[in-house]
Amino acid sequence: MNLQKLALNFQTGDTTDSIRISINSNINTMKIKVEQPITGSREKIWNVITDIDNADKTISAIEKIEVLKKPAQGLEGLKWRETRTLFGKTATEVMWITESAENKYYKTRAESHGAVYSTSLSISGSGNNHVLSMEFESQAQTFGGKLLAVIFGTIFRNATKKAFIQDLQDIKKAVEA
Repeated sequence: MNLQKLALNFQTGDTTDSIRISINSNINTMKIKVEQPITGSREKIWNVITDIDNADKTISAIEKIEVLKKPAQGLEGLKWRETRTLFGKTATEVMWITESAENKYYKTRAESHGAVYSTSLSISGSGNNHVLSMEFESQAQTFGGKLLAVIFGTIFRNATKKAFIQDLQDIKKAVEA
C-alpha cells in the first residue's frame, strides 16, 4: 500500500481559529497531528491537559477516568483507565505517561487490539498565544492488528481525527473560560 498523506486546514467558523490537521498512514502505521490555537497562559493550558483526574469533566467524549497509579512526583508513570465514546460505542483503554517536560509536553502509551498507540500533547507559543498539538501514532504489532488496520483503517483514521478535533476544542474551551 502506498503512503497516503493529507494536510488541510479546518475552519471552525471563526477566521482567527484555525485547526491544522496532518495525516500519514501506511499498512502498519498511522500518524495524525492536530493543532489548536489557544489563548491563555502556558501554565493554564498545562494545568488543564495534565488534570487527568478531571479529564471527564473537560473532554466531552470521556465518560469516566479511573487513576490506577500515581507517581510520587511528576507525571511519568501516571497510569489510568479511560472510558470514552468512540465510533459511537463505549471503549475503555489503559494509558500511561511515558515522558514529560513541565509546561511543554507529555507522551502517553496504550496497547490494545494488536497495536501500540502513542499520543503526545505539546504546547508551543509565547505570552497568551499558544498552539496545543496532539500527535497520535498507531503501530500494528500482530497479524490481527495489521488485518484490522487494512479493513478499518480509513474509518478509524476519520473517527480519530474527528475525536481529536473535539478533544482540543474542549480543552480550548476550558482554558479560555
